Amino acid sequence: MGTVATSPLKVRGKGNKKVERSHQATEMTELEPEVGMRKMVPVYEAVGMVLCHDLTEIVPGRSKGRAFKKGHVVEPEDVQRLLNMGKEHLYVLNLDSGIIHEDDAAMRIAQAASGPGITTSEPVEGRVNMAAASKGLLKINVEALNQVNQIQNVVLGTLHTNQQVIKGRVVAATRIIPLVMEVEKIELVEEVCRENYPLVQIKPFASLKVGIVTTGSEVYHGRIEDGFGPVLRAKFAELGSEILRQVLVSDRVSMTVQAIHDLLAEGAQIVAVTGGMSVDPDDQTPLSIREAGGRVVAYGAATFPGAMFMLAYIGDVPILGLPACVMYHKASIFDLVVPRILAGETVTRADLVALGHGGLCALCPECRYPLCGFGKTASG
Repeated sequence: MGTVATSPLKVRGKGNKKVERSHQATEMTELEPEVGMRKMVPVYEAVGMVLCHDLTEIVPGRSKGRAFKKGHVVEPEDVQRLLNMGKEHLYVLNLDSGIIHEDDAAMRIAQAASGPGITTSEPVEGRVNMAAASKGLLKINVEALNQVNQIQNVVLGTLHTNQQVIKGRVVAATRIIPLVMEVEKIELVEEVCRENYPLVQIKPFASLKVGIVTTGSEVYHGRIEDGFGPVLRAKFAELGSEILRQVLVSDRVSMTVQAIHDLLAEGAQIVAVTGGMSVDPDDQTPLSIREAGGRVVAYGAATFPGAMFMLAYIGDVPILGLPACVMYHKASIFDLVVPRILAGETVTRADLVALGHGGLCALCPECRYPLCGFGKTASG
């Protein structure tokens, strides 16, 4: 066993509250059970106990290899095999005096970190997975995550926050590095998680009524077929929302304003205004949203595709100005912002600014979004 040194560990709770606690910074990665950490027991009494070293099985003339791994918890069905190997006594870990096994430690970390919408697996070789119980928006408290990982010999890894995930997807995993460690450190993890609950959660998507206003004289007069409507119907349906109605208008501001107001009066909970987002003289969507009473959060987003996006609110109803790229690209600003809105979040200008780091789509020959870096920033 390595050296033991006492040092302070500082973490932050709610409101950046510092939690200072002395702990033993014990290097236990290469654990060699010594006096006080192992004991010899009869094999019949070893069920439920933890082996502190590998056990080799030799079958004369046939094989020689590891039968049981260090850290294995002895099961009732193991007893006869152990006896056949000539093992009437075993060295097992003594988990008294504030020591915890890796499986139990990982379960406690996972349970402490898990919030609504998260399920935990059984430990497998010391690792516990955390998965989405339903489709929704993954939220990670990144600051608290960093605090947990500052605790020596504890590791907790997650996917990036603010992305949509499907039911069953593994979103986080945890374990400790040594086979056993001090319970005190796990208690410190639990304290961080309690002060910052929840560290990992899935926010479900609300099913909202969506109004669509499609601008453009070429579509309004029937010169070309509308391509935006079918794309938005499919995207919103995938997220669990339905289209209330789609209204076609020309490039006249008054028509667009009236269409927005009509959809709001009909109960639309989101209004998406498509096209007309560039700087061409006939593109009047940004002006129309403002004239309709939209409180503009941002016109322009640091994302490609999606730079000409506008987000505004009329009352508490989001009004989206969607550029044409949403129609052509599988992944765009739509996929970074709309899931957050459907999860009940109020998207701010700061949120859109933060998309700049990771906001460039690589335009891969075969799009794999969301299994890629698009829209995933250092903090989200």
